[in-house]
Amino acid sequence: MNDNVQQLLHSLANAQRYFVHFTRISIFIVMAWIGGLKAFQYEADGIVPFVANSPFMSFFYTKDAPEYQQYKNKEGEVIPKNIAWHQENGTYIFSYALGAVIIAIGLLTLLGIYNAKIGLLGGLLTVGMSFVTLSFLITTPEVYVPDLGGPDHGFPYLSGAGRLVLKDIIMMAAGLVVASDAASRILRVQNSTHTVTAPTSRQKVTAQPID
Repeated sequence: MNDNVQQLLHSLANAQRYFVHFTRISIFIVMAWIGGLKAFQYEADGIVPFVANSPFMSFFYTKDAPEYQQYKNKEGEVIPKNIAWHQENGTYIFSYALGAVIIAIGLLTLLGIYNAKIGLLGGLLTVGMSFVTLSFLITTPEVYVPDLGGPDHGFPYLSGAGRLVLKDIIMMAAGLVVASDAASRILRVQNSTHTVTAPTSRQKVTAQPID
């Protein structure tokens, strides 16, 4: 390898710690942005198919799937009848709470830059949240192209919603990376604390008389 490539390899290797921190910052940006959007009507309406069909979350709604299909709002659309249905369903209250949880997870992950234990929690929660999101690929019909007469529909033909869900596997991997880094830092501190240096015993030498 020439010197420039070798220097690049060393630079990348030495910057690994900063890249892990950048991963934490990236997770926070995504979580804070998406979590914040949960306070708005169009985003709350948009997550209904995922939540209503999920065995982990559907109990938060008062209406059973697939009733929501009759009351869908397109992004930017406001239909009073549909809004009233979503209010009865608990769509907006749940979305506010979910947004707060998502922002909190992002903040915990970000704080892992300064505190490994908090960062470990944030990383593991990120993994857990991503697992639930990826489960939508199994539980939500809308993640696949519907059968409208075309040849490409159903599995494995992801719809726009499905393609967004699939990307959460990257978020899961990022959560594992930052959790692993936090665990390593915690173990290093524990090892340094519990390292016991054996005391050096001094032996006294008694002079013996020479006959």
